[in-house]
Amino acid sequence: MTTLRDWLRAYLGELEQERSISANTLQSYRSDLNDFIAMMEAAGVTKPTEIRTFHIQTYLNKLRAEGRSVATVNRRIVSIRAFCNELAIRRALDYNPAMQLESAKIERKPPQAIETEEMVKLLELPDVRTDHGLRDRAMLELLYASGLRVSEMIALDIGHIRLDMGFLLCLGSRGKERMVPIGSHCTEWMTRYMEQSRPRLLHPDKPISAIFVNNLGGRLTRQGFWKIMKKYAAQLGIDISPHTLRQSFAVHLLGNGADLRAVQEMLGHAAPATTQAYQPPAKLKLKEVYEMSHPRARTSRLE
Repeated sequence: MTTLRDWLRAYLGELEQERSISANTLQSYRSDLNDFIAMMEAAGVTKPTEIRTFHIQTYLNKLRAEGRSVATVNRRIVSIRAFCNELAIRRALDYNPAMQLESAKIERKPPQAIETEEMVKLLELPDVRTDHGLRDRAMLELLYASGLRVSEMIALDIGHIRLDMGFLLCLGSRGKERMVPIGSHCTEWMTRYMEQSRPRLLHPDKPISAIFVNNLGGRLTRQGFWKIMKKYAAQLGIDISPHTLRQSFAVHLLGNGADLRAVQEMLGHAAPATTQAYQPPAKLKLKEVYEMSHPRARTSRLE
C-alpha cells in the first residue's frame, strides 16, 4: 500500500470486519475521509508521509468557510484523527499530524419540541385509507409514543415488538438493548398497520422481517423516512425534523411529571445529564408558594 486511497480502503475494511461499529458510523467515516483525501489529492498530497498539520488545518478552514456546522467539522476531526492514528500505528506515518487537533465546543441548543395540539395534528395528517398512509401513521405514532431514534425504528423486526404486551425491544447504540413501553393509541395503529397494510406492501417474492417497508417492499431507510417526514411537516406548515418527535416525547413526559430516570432509560441515554436537557424549567409562582407555605407569611393583626 502506497497511496492514501490504498490505506483508506484497508482501514475501512478493517473497521467493517474486525471492530464493533454500526453501519451508520462506518458510512460517516467513509464519507468524511473520502472528502478529506480528495482535497489532499487536489493539493498534491497522495501519500501518508506527505500529510502535514497545516494541510489538515487548511481543509478544516475550508469547511468552516463553506458554512459547515461545528458538529460537522468536529466529526471530520474525529474521523481524520482516527485515520491518522491508524496510519501511525501501521508505521505509514512518522508522526500523527492530527494529534494536536482540538474539537470546538458545541453550544447546546434547547430541545425542539412541538406543542401537544400540533403533535395531534401531525399524527392525523396521513391518509389512513391507503396502505402508505396507514404505515406513515403507525411510524409517527411509534416515534412519539416510544422516543426511538429513526435509525432504531427502521431497524425493528417482527420479533422486536409485542403488541399484546405494549412493549418493544430496541437495539440502541453500541448494541445495547432496552425495553420500551408504547401506549394504547400506538398499539392500535401498529396493529392495524401490521395486519392490513404491511402484508400488501411486502414484495411477494422477497419476504423480509422488517416492520416498516418502502414502496418496493424492502426495509425503509432513514432517507426514506426523512422524505416522508418532510412532506407532513410542509403540510402542517412547521419546520421540524424526525428528531423532533423524540424530543417532544421527552419534553412532554418530563413536563407532566415523569421520573427523570425512567425517561432516561426509555431514551437509552447513558447519563442523566443528557436527559435533563429535555426537562422544562420549573414555573413556580414564588410569592404564592411562599405565602401558602411559610408560617410567618400569613397576614396577621397586631394586638
